[in-house]
Amino acid sequence: MAAGLSCVSAPAAQAAFELPEGEKITNVIVIGRGIPQKEAYELYDPKIGRNFDIKNFWMRADLRVRPEYRNNVCFGGGIGLSGNCNVVNAGATANSIAGKANDQFVQQMTRLGIGYDLSPDVNFYFEIIDSRTWGGGGSPTGAGGAGNNGDPLNHACGTNPNTTGGPSCTLGVRAAYMLVRNFAGLQGLSLKAGRQYVVFGDQSLFGHFDWANTGFSFDGIMMQYSTKVVDSHFGWFRTAETDLGQAQPVGSGQPNIAGTGQAGNAAGDADMFIFHNQIKTVPGFLIEPYYVYYKNNLGAGDISGQGLGTAKHGDQTRHMVGNRIAMKKGGFDLSNELVYQFGQMGDSAASASSLCGDAGGQGKCLHINAWATRNWVGYTAYNMAWKPRIAFNFDYASGDGRANCTLNAAYGSCKSANTFENFFPTNHIHMGYMDVQGWKNMLLISANLQARPTKDDHIEFWYTNLNLASAQDNWYRASQGVYVFSKAGNTKTHIGDELDFTWTHMFMDGKLAFQTTYGHLFTGGYIRENLGTSTNQSWAYVQLWLNF
Repeated sequence: MAAGLSCVSAPAAQAAFELPEGEKITNVIVIGRGIPQKEAYELYDPKIGRNFDIKNFWMRADLRVRPEYRNNVCFGGGIGLSGNCNVVNAGATANSIAGKANDQFVQQMTRLGIGYDLSPDVNFYFEIIDSRTWGGGGSPTGAGGAGNNGDPLNHACGTNPNTTGGPSCTLGVRAAYMLVRNFAGLQGLSLKAGRQYVVFGDQSLFGHFDWANTGFSFDGIMMQYSTKVVDSHFGWFRTAETDLGQAQPVGSGQPNIAGTGQAGNAAGDADMFIFHNQIKTVPGFLIEPYYVYYKNNLGAGDISGQGLGTAKHGDQTRHMVGNRIAMKKGGFDLSNELVYQFGQMGDSAASASSLCGDAGGQGKCLHINAWATRNWVGYTAYNMAWKPRIAFNFDYASGDGRANCTLNAAYGSCKSANTFENFFPTNHIHMGYMDVQGWKNMLLISANLQARPTKDDHIEFWYTNLNLASAQDNWYRASQGVYVFSKAGNTKTHIGDELDFTWTHMFMDGKLAFQTTYGHLFTGGYIRENLGTSTNQSWAYVQLWLNF
């Protein structure tokens, strides 16, 4: 007991020493709990909240309800467990999964953010998010399913396990960080540490992805230095951790998480470094050069289920250099982004073990040589009624004709990994609202017309011509997974033509919004050649979004 009291009674311990005026001992038992907090370690209730001032407290929240419907998801065929419409096809004939896939569901997103400004330079922010699918809270089958032990009785975690075997929880943490401005006394230097949004440019590579019911956020540190000439960001983010799972009390000395090919490697993680700049010296222009380093130390076989084009493929070191130029002068606006990726990737195919240097395929034997460009040019007639805007777009992202080499020998031996990596974008706003194409192995041209009939209404018409860049690489949807595996020897590249219409109406000065969209995809030669079907696809949704 005496020893325990000595640990918690720091003031009494300090009183036993003669210290210079204004000084105090700061290393009492190596600073209790690592760093002292407001709570005192005493034998009665701690005194907390002594620094709290309600004037520095703030909060934000939003709630969205969105019914969504998609007809002929796979153009007359069925859909696989990974969202693909066929299987790897090394033969000469088209194939599609048996069945007919239609989707109809309702998703609800609720977010609550709590912030506190400890000082003008120090901010705390915490945001929780609930991502809910109506009717998805319980087990739909079995003796206790649906009506008896279904969604009405399960309000947090469903009884139905998810694909990893864990419970299907809905509540999570979207953001949790501290923001320190003028860090270390340096004017213009800020530090953000914790879970945070990472959004740059027009979200082609890094976006919030709020179209999804969960969106992107990242665990890491972001430094920002701002001047009148340039804003520079440098961040480190850990995107995969194999040594320690979430909510573990401590680490150190634990074995790697089971199921990874790098189970014997204590550094079998994935990290991302971002160096992004925004140059502001040219009137009417923003110039944004950037560099990204992505290193995935997971095994080549851990993340490779859809070939070399698998998003965030294991066992790779990828460098990315790019630049975006955006201009807005008068009624004209334009944007050009050019990106180049290089590095090395591992190959999990047994036939390539000699090339990779070992039987497990963990050597980085494949050369990455990928690039992409995004281009918009538009004009808005601000002096006309409805303020119409017309714009034209051209997008390209490289593919690799041997992307399926690890899945079937008929596609040839693995020599390169040139499928462009889309990273963590908001693809929904760029390549047609139906989300049938990601910024990888693609070539697209589109025309867009927008207008504002009233101050609270916005309408949009969008035509998109969808194609593949490489006929024998796969068709990747906006989520970056394979939509259709191209058959060996395929020569068709025209996926189809998409038409979209969107109407948005704002209420209460934008605090409440209603939106509806309808899209239709007319199938092209690629779908007929690789799926053997020619059925068009329709998609529609309505959503109501409240925010304050």
